[in-house]
Amino acid sequence: MDANAGNDRPRNRIVVLGSTGSIGTSTLDVAAHLPGRIEVVGISGHSRIDLLLEQAHEVRPRFVCLTDPTVSLDPSLLPTGCELLRGADGIARMVTDPGVDTVVSAIVGAAGLEGTWAALEAGKTVAVANKETLVLAGQLVTELAARTGGRLLPVDSEHSAIFQAIQGASIREVERVVLTGSGGPFRGKTIADLEKVTVEQALKHPTWSMGRKITIDSATLMNKALEVIEARWLFGLPAERIDVIIHPQSIIHSFVEFRDGAVLAQLSPPDMRLPIQYALTYPERLPGPARKLAWRDLSAWHFEQPDHETFPSLQLGYEVARRGGTCGAVLNAANEVAVSRFLAGELSFLDIPRACRAALDQHDYDPRPTLAELAACDRWARQEASRWINRTHRTVRIS
Repeated sequence: MDANAGNDRPRNRIVVLGSTGSIGTSTLDVAAHLPGRIEVVGISGHSRIDLLLEQAHEVRPRFVCLTDPTVSLDPSLLPTGCELLRGADGIARMVTDPGVDTVVSAIVGAAGLEGTWAALEAGKTVAVANKETLVLAGQLVTELAARTGGRLLPVDSEHSAIFQAIQGASIREVERVVLTGSGGPFRGKTIADLEKVTVEQALKHPTWSMGRKITIDSATLMNKALEVIEARWLFGLPAERIDVIIHPQSIIHSFVEFRDGAVLAQLSPPDMRLPIQYALTYPERLPGPARKLAWRDLSAWHFEQPDHETFPSLQLGYEVARRGGTCGAVLNAANEVAVSRFLAGELSFLDIPRACRAALDQHDYDPRPTLAELAACDRWARQEASRWINRTHRTVRIS
């Protein structure tokens, strides 16, 4: 079957927010393999100017947006016909353009919310790779999509797996979903083992190649906590019907258990290009660049329950998924600060979830915040996490 099969269908005209990150570069690779089906209209990057320019000359989009106000870019370096945009206004212009069908939201952290919100307000389809958007404002975002006719399609491998497994079924027929996780680089370790973890050790993920922040989240299991919250909003399931199981091989990405007892799973090698492509070609399946399973090389798969004592981040995720409201904004912001301080060698690994716990305990909970109130919670939580880190004198230099 030709990679451009289905060319009678109109091209999916996309904007890639965060094109210089790991998800963004994989998205452009998928687009390059399916030129008859995917057209890149716009890309955005923060500070990696050289890579952003290289991408602009490869895909020749209509728009290139630079989001770091401290970085300059000479527009004459862009290909002919490519317009340079800047900041949040530039993002909004790209994602709301009538010539755009789908926005890939791949900006890391809370910064990804603005672009997703603007796209949904314009009734666009958003391929969500930025899990923090739903963690921070899941209820408001899903309500907005329902109101404007926008659509959310999951790109996270676990949520894409659930989405694929439930095709043809009603969510009312789902008993529970089970998110799988590799366990990160410290699977099987004890609290004592993690007392002096270095940044280099935490960044050595056993199966996935990801950005620094999400790799640390994987090491603390905060990524699974955030995915529980994301699943709660994407699929409308309560926390009690979302489970997590450790699967070190990262071949099975999620299970869906139906009310009749049947369980469906989605399997593939750990390659983000497959869920990205499915979101961009849905409901079609086409040959693409993602790796395929080597069936003759498969052996036993291993599963185990997560260690909640050594990795308390996961319980924070369940708490936030149950309570909703302002909790997601606080957890996400506190975690971003704590991870940043850890990566800078200013915080111990075990103190990352402790800083998040402190912020959640101290914040003024509101079950129905506005978007502006969530933004205020985000700012408060960042300040509170920094205060907690400084106040407890846990700042240490670790390399």
